[in-house]
Amino acid sequence: MESKDYLKDISEIKDLMNKSSRFMSLSGLSGILAGIYALIGAYLGYNIIYANNVVAADGYRTIIMTENRILQIFAIAFIVVTFSIATGIIFSYIKAKKQDEKVWDSASKRLIINFLIPLATGGLFILFLIEKEIYAFVAPLTLVFYGLACVNASKYTLGYIRYLGITMIIIGLFSVYFLGYGLFFWALGFGVCHIIYGALMHFKYDRN
Repeated sequence: MESKDYLKDISEIKDLMNKSSRFMSLSGLSGILAGIYALIGAYLGYNIIYANNVVAADGYRTIIMTENRILQIFAIAFIVVTFSIATGIIFSYIKAKKQDEKVWDSASKRLIINFLIPLATGGLFILFLIEKEIYAFVAPLTLVFYGLACVNASKYTLGYIRYLGITMIIIGLFSVYFLGYGLFFWALGFGVCHIIYGALMHFKYDRN
């Protein structure tokens, strides 16, 4: 009987340590919605990038990226990111309130800092590539750096974020190998993977 009590105490201590060192209020539903936003953005981006392009004799399309098209792509990306962040904040706040936890504490601060370091680095690197008109690696690198950001931040939140990050990195590397299909890999990573991992997180954590 006493051994069972000890095991229960140890389990409770571990739970308390996890809650104090990890941000546990990430919402799976926000991940699902972020994936849906990404798929919509990818669809709109596809229509912009491949609109009125000439199909060559070998079957490949000639893509002409005008300044107007680039601005449209940036606008779509900005809207997708803004909606995703807003959704994540709102749903995490709701979940934290239900669990009687704080949204902004030392764990969430560490999570954000560790997430932003690789993400900001990658963002600047990608902007330099765009400025040099090197577009082929933009989609792969967004996947890779986002994946690195997830892996780096995963020790301060739910374990699924680590696996999401690893998956993103792998998809990004495949995207580098299969250049020309970046938008499809981008949709697979940011769209489909977010929906899958969001659903897993929702059914494991949100419904408890």
